[in-house]
Amino acid sequence: MMIDMDGVGEPGPGGGARGPRGEFAHEVTGRPIWRLLLRGLAVYLPGWEMPAGALRVRDGAADGFGPPAYVNGDAGFGVQVPGRRKGLEPDREIYVRGRENPTFGIVVAGPAAAIGSRVVDAEVLMRFARRLTFEELFDTGDADSVPYAVRGARAVENAVFLDRAAGIGLCAEIDPVTRALTCPLYVRLGGPSERTVRAYGAAQPVRSHS
Repeated sequence: MMIDMDGVGEPGPGGGARGPRGEFAHEVTGRPIWRLLLRGLAVYLPGWEMPAGALRVRDGAADGFGPPAYVNGDAGFGVQVPGRRKGLEPDREIYVRGRENPTFGIVVAGPAAAIGSRVVDAEVLMRFARRLTFEELFDTGDADSVPYAVRGARAVENAVFLDRAAGIGLCAEIDPVTRALTCPLYVRLGGPSERTVRAYGAAQPVRSHS
């Protein structure tokens, strides 16, 4: 499914200066990737408690942060996946923002093994997201859909992956200012009895505005 995000209200709360167990990474929660995460959580985990913000991870440490997630330097977060499986078809929704030069975002929900790599970082997740976007936009019965599908896949700038069974999520973005590809957000999903979501934000390098 593809959804036009222009004019659509943003779901859920924003981040404050500090959380109950640490500092909020407010520079992450002001960007499109955070809004895409909240929308994906609302779609695939309805009724769960939304995160009030993203706890900042410094030097690989924050309350409750740990394996299978790790910090990959300036590239943000990554996760280690125990296995790979072919033929899995995770759920996905594509979001479009803008008219003349649209950018695409995608939320994927399913087993992380579908990504096809035991180590998932920003590059691996974005490559997977763009492949799914192409497959979603390409009409096998219409050869004219190929250019649109290619443009759409290349225009993906935000990707959210949620694995409810494993209790993890990972978010990748192309920074709108620096164009750097990173995973600035990692998500821990509580069990069905808890129905909680905890988000973590990577400590990002200071941007230059010169």
